[in-house]
Amino acid sequence: MTKEKYNLWLDKAVLDPDLKDELLSIKDDEEAISDRFYKDLEFGTGGLRGEIGAGTNRMNVYTVGKATQGLSEYVNSVNKNGSVAIAYDSRIKSDVFARTAASIFAANGIKVYIYPELMPTPMLSFAVRYFGCDAGVVITASHNPAKYNGYKAYGPDGCQLNLEASTYVLSIMNKVDTFEGVNSIDFDDAVRQNKIEYISNEVIEKYLDEVQKCSVAANIDLSKLNVIYTPLHGSGNKPVRAILNRIGIKNVTIVKEQELPDGNFPTAPYPNPEIKQPFEIALNLAKTVNPDLLLATDPDCDRVGIAVKHNGEYQLMTGNDVGALLFDYILQRRTDNGTMPNNPIAVKTIVTTDLCKKIAAERGCELIDVLTGFKFIGEQIGILEKSGEENRYVFGFEESYGYLAGSYVRDKDAVVASMLICEMVAYYKDKGVTLVDVLENIYKKHGYFFCSQKNYTFEGQSGMEHISDIMTSLRTNPPLKLLGSDVVTINDYANSLSITPNNGKSVAINLPKSNVISFIAADGCSLIARPSGTEPKIKFYLSSVAATRDECDKKLTELEDITKQLI
Repeated sequence: MTKEKYNLWLDKAVLDPDLKDELLSIKDDEEAISDRFYKDLEFGTGGLRGEIGAGTNRMNVYTVGKATQGLSEYVNSVNKNGSVAIAYDSRIKSDVFARTAASIFAANGIKVYIYPELMPTPMLSFAVRYFGCDAGVVITASHNPAKYNGYKAYGPDGCQLNLEASTYVLSIMNKVDTFEGVNSIDFDDAVRQNKIEYISNEVIEKYLDEVQKCSVAANIDLSKLNVIYTPLHGSGNKPVRAILNRIGIKNVTIVKEQELPDGNFPTAPYPNPEIKQPFEIALNLAKTVNPDLLLATDPDCDRVGIAVKHNGEYQLMTGNDVGALLFDYILQRRTDNGTMPNNPIAVKTIVTTDLCKKIAAERGCELIDVLTGFKFIGEQIGILEKSGEENRYVFGFEESYGYLAGSYVRDKDAVVASMLICEMVAYYKDKGVTLVDVLENIYKKHGYFFCSQKNYTFEGQSGMEHISDIMTSLRTNPPLKLLGSDVVTINDYANSLSITPNNGKSVAINLPKSNVISFIAADGCSLIARPSGTEPKIKFYLSSVAATRDECDKKLTELEDITKQLI
């Protein structure tokens, strides 16, 4: 069957010469052919993501075409001759895939608004809401290596597409003939006919206006702050620099080697601000620039990582660290500024540090837990909006370096996060302390909460099967102790049940079903297992809780060892 598909593509895949070259190069490699054709690239609530290349299990103009035809039919089923917005980042073929999608939407009678150059993912969410679109698409694979690209679909609320809509799109995709069933029109012709319209600079400025409204920097001197910023060859370069300039941060040094768009990511093979390697050039630059802060945004500028100067050295901080610090800072500043709403609400994901529950209780803020994925945070903002209480939302965050203050978009936004982080560093600098000092004081007040994530990758079909077996084993033979402490709660989100192991009782979990399971011990330590929805890996989210730093660190190391046994 895979050989038949291969031969069909060899004959029909003519839109992109790179595909034909790749297919010819693997004609005698059965394993390579099988890997490209043994399945279709899956369209889920995160859209598509996969390696760039030829085949049904790859990102290319044909898999993008099928997805866009499916999304077109969904849009037309909701609003005949509706509209969509499109953005793209710096990845290989992102601009090609964006133009391909625009041409297909236009051919299906749907008005297209497209950014004329690469833009951050949150600016796609903004455009959907600004133009009142029925859907949106951003071409990105976020922080994955260069061989990946993706297709993220959004609904009219500016959130990533919900389960019902994505299931509908998938059902249409499954019926679309790859080579004959996709409508298309010449891109330039569609622009001339006003079926495709470039998004103007005025819209970009309005987005930056909304970001700036989230500032809580009243009475903070930002002029003394010294920052190094790297966009990691991605889309954050212009908007991040623009917002920092707007709020008065003029001393910003750009990492020149990583400034311009380059989908090969030559200086950061894994362009992920969660890890140290992408910071290496910035850290070297810091020896001469001596900044207070290093900022790095990922290629689609929805995540931001930081390193801060502390005792003469630059220390990278985790997404949980920064999330807790920003949460505490925003609540404190809005209280001091008199802008805190009545009954404020913040939202975090279930895998994000529970230290924030302590901060929320201290500051008088309601904190809601949602499933992993920022769209669930966006949905909570939407719920508040529908009840006329949108102003109660103060912050949303997840451990994977995603943050959002303000309701102008419904996805994580590294532009607003970069602004707020800079303000926060300047605020505490004026008090003579660093973010490391502030976090230590929070720990001393509420206890130490250390978190880590262990990822295990299993490539190919056999790898996906192995990940499935691990999850099955965790459900059928769950661990009943973590580091000698009894597991008191098992949350099985796939079956929407919270189980108490010692008596077998269970209660319903009022969240959408998701293939995630968590184990919470009596001492507060926890282990959460979750297969990635976009990559061939299983993720373990680990959290240790203790009265001292050394004890907490020891527990976390032991939890990490447990994951090696589980796989």
